[in-house]
Amino acid sequence: MPQTRPEVRTAQLHVKGRALNLALATAASVVGFWAWNAVATLSTHYARAMDLSAGSMGVLVAMPIFVGSLGRIVVGILTDRYGGRALFTFVLAATIAPILLVAWGGALDSYVFVLVAGFLLGVAGTVFAVGIPFVSAWYPPDRRGFATGVFGAGMGGTALAAFLNPRLVAWLGYVPTHLVIACFLAATAVLVWFFMRDAPGWEPNTAAVVPKLLDAARLAVTWKLCFLYAVLFGGFVSFATYLPTYLRDVYAFSPTDAGARTAGFALAAVVARPVGGVLADRIGAKPVVLAATAGVAVLGWLVALQPVADVQAGPVFLAMAAALGLGAGGVFAWVGALSPEGKMGTISGIVSAAGGLGGYFPPLVMGWSYNPEATHYKYAIGLSLLVATAVVALVFTAVFVKNPARQDASGA
Repeated sequence: MPQTRPEVRTAQLHVKGRALNLALATAASVVGFWAWNAVATLSTHYARAMDLSAGSMGVLVAMPIFVGSLGRIVVGILTDRYGGRALFTFVLAATIAPILLVAWGGALDSYVFVLVAGFLLGVAGTVFAVGIPFVSAWYPPDRRGFATGVFGAGMGGTALAAFLNPRLVAWLGYVPTHLVIACFLAATAVLVWFFMRDAPGWEPNTAAVVPKLLDAARLAVTWKLCFLYAVLFGGFVSFATYLPTYLRDVYAFSPTDAGARTAGFALAAVVARPVGGVLADRIGAKPVVLAATAGVAVLGWLVALQPVADVQAGPVFLAMAAALGLGAGGVFAWVGALSPEGKMGTISGIVSAAGGLGGYFPPLVMGWSYNPEATHYKYAIGLSLLVATAVVALVFTAVFVKNPARQDASGA
C-alpha cells in the first residue's frame, strides 16, 4: 500500500487546520455580534419601558458601537502580539459581565445603568479585529478575500440577535434572555481555548505600540480603506442597529415583526459579504466596491421615498443589505492582500474601528433628525445624508483608489 509523503501529510493537515480554525473564528464572531447587538435589538422594549425619545434611544443604541469601534484598534494590536486564540477567548469571556449588567439595568428600568452597561458591552464588538489577522495568517494572499469574507459572515450574529432576542424576551423574559447569551459566550470561549490554534507560520509581533500605529498610519491605503469601510460596514451596522426603531416609527411594526425583518436584512448582508471577498480575489476589489457604493446610493434614495411595506420595501432593504455586504467584503479583501507581514492586526484594527465608527454616528443623526409630526418622509434628512455619502464614496473609489500590488503597499 503506497505511503503518503511527509510533506503531503503536512499540507493536508494544514488545509484541515485552516477549515477548522476559520469555522471556530466565524462562530466566535457570530456569538460576539449577538451580544454586541443585545441593546439595539431590544430598543423598542427600552423605549416603552423607559419612555425614551428618539434621540435618547439613538444614544443608547449607539453606545456599544462607539466603544467597540475604538477598542478594535487596541485589540488588533494585541492580536499581533498574543495571537487570535488568546484574544478570542479574552473578548468572549470579557463580554459576559457587561451582558449581565445590561440585564440588571433593564430589570431596574434605569436608562443610565443600561447606558453604562452598553458602554462596557462594546468589548464584544472588538471580536472583528481579532479575526481578520487570525484567519489571514492561515491563508495565502490570493485567498484572503475568501477567508476574510467567510469570517466576516460572522456578523450574522446581528441577524441572530434581531430574530431571537425579541422572541426570547417574549418566551422566557427579559433577564433570562441575557442569561442565555451569557451562557453562549462562556461556552464559545471554552471551545475556542481548547480547539483553536494560531497558524503554524504566525509569529508574535512584540514591537512597541505607538510606533506600530504610526507605521500603519503612514500607509495611504490604510486611510483610504478606513473611509470606504466606514461607509459600507458602517452603513450595515447603523441599519442593523437602528432598523427596529425605524420600522416601528415608519411602518408601526411590533418588536417581533421588526426583529424578523431586521434579521432578514442582516442575513442578506452576511450572505453577500463572502461573495464580495471571493469576487475581489478574482476580479479585483475595485469593481466590487464601485458596484456596492453605486448600489447603496440608488437604494438609499429608494428607501427615502418610503416604499410600501412589505412588497416594495422588503426587496429594497434586502438589496441594500446585499450591496453593503458585498462592499464590506471587497474592502477587507484589500486589507488582507495589502497589509505587510506582522502588521495585519494593527491595520485591520484601524480599518475595522473606522467601520464601527461609521455605524456609530448615523443612529444619532437618525434619532436627532426624526420628525414625528411629518406624515411622510420622517427620516428624510438622515437618508439624504446616506445617499450623499455613498455618492462621495463612489467618486472617491473611482478616482483615488487603485488596485495596487502587495509590494506597493509594503513600500508606501
